[in-house]
Amino acid sequence: MDEKNKDQFERKFETQVLNNDVLSNLNLESRYKFLNINLASILNSEEMEFLREIEEFCLEYEKKVNHTEDLYEWYPDFGRKGYICRVHSFEEFDMDQSPYGLTADLVRHFGIEFFDTQFSWSIDASVLCLNPLHEHHDNVDVRVKALKELANGEAVGCVCITEPERGSDATHQLTVSKKTDDGFIINGVKAFNTNAPKSKYAIVYATAEQNNSKLMTQSLVEFPSDNVKIERVYIPAAPRVHLGKETFTNHLVPKRYIMGDIGQGRTHMFEGLVLERVGIAMCNIVQSWNALTHAAIYSNMREQMGKKIIRHQGVGFTLVDLWARTVNLTRSILDVCRSYDKTHAKFNGDIPPQMQRDFVTSASQLKYHCAQANVNTVYECMNLMGGAGVCDNLMIYDILGSSRVQEIVGGTRQIQQYIMARTLESILNKVVK
Repeated sequence: MDEKNKDQFERKFETQVLNNDVLSNLNLESRYKFLNINLASILNSEEMEFLREIEEFCLEYEKKVNHTEDLYEWYPDFGRKGYICRVHSFEEFDMDQSPYGLTADLVRHFGIEFFDTQFSWSIDASVLCLNPLHEHHDNVDVRVKALKELANGEAVGCVCITEPERGSDATHQLTVSKKTDDGFIINGVKAFNTNAPKSKYAIVYATAEQNNSKLMTQSLVEFPSDNVKIERVYIPAAPRVHLGKETFTNHLVPKRYIMGDIGQGRTHMFEGLVLERVGIAMCNIVQSWNALTHAAIYSNMREQMGKKIIRHQGVGFTLVDLWARTVNLTRSILDVCRSYDKTHAKFNGDIPPQMQRDFVTSASQLKYHCAQANVNTVYECMNLMGGAGVCDNLMIYDILGSSRVQEIVGGTRQIQQYIMARTLESILNKVVK
């Protein structure tokens, strides 16, 4: 390895433990190569072409970063390429978003997650602010402006649902929005909201009466504001991602910023569940691939007791079990994405309620299994790599931190089980007399 590349590696970690050959073969280009070989029989030619486009951009970008800097500074560069979100076409402002849809966004996840897992997590959280704006901008100038800035990376966004005393119980809000002649006055505290300290825009859910889900509201709020105190909630598992605690004190939401009036907030929140939970499942499965790639390449290079450690059954058999499960889950999520895209196109975006409920169930099932698989896969891959898997020489230690959070965000494991149990019960009620 030449001195230039060696210096770049040394900026990424405190002390180099792994030799240059290992670091070279675990660089981004090598990991993309392993990924592409595996996805060649899963993705179609158009999807592979889009993936390679993203990879080429990330490989060039990799030359000027060391993955320790402020990841929020990268947003404009990735936004100009349309790599923040590919779910929507953004015809409102003529962005080049071809291809687009859930399937295209899965492909985008592969490219960005392999580049930087914490950056990918942050983008997903910003998209949660973007999605409701896409559905409910109603051509109101301030909302369209916010949507455009979020889509092209000029601004970062967050969604404010959870509170210090309200996590998975998202519909029984304590934050109050009082209606006035000028709009809403919001009072309350939100917490654990990814990107909030770095955000320009937030989608804020509240209620006209505490604990009354039928009176929920949805508002667009711009930061900073004299009436909103934002404090960072530090998450050791993801030190470069900024989560926040937001205290709203008599904050005025002008009428143009109200996206869901009293009674509409709950419906607006739930209509985004498919995109949110499938998005989390995407993040989970791609993180699994990222960890699997690290372990596979490393175990094929590392020798112990006279042979490559991948040839020891304890390593090789464990690795192929993780590999098979990851491939199968990838095919499952891809099938749901393609089905959703096809249905969305057939009904011109207005998916019938029963079909939408079916997709909500599928999204919960995917989120549930992909998150569980992700936690197990990342941990097992690190274990197969020994000390190399837990030191700061490789990105896999970042992936572990993120994977620990994935079962919590977007509804805990128990919430997904509750949703699935209710759905199963409703099916049985149609069968059992």
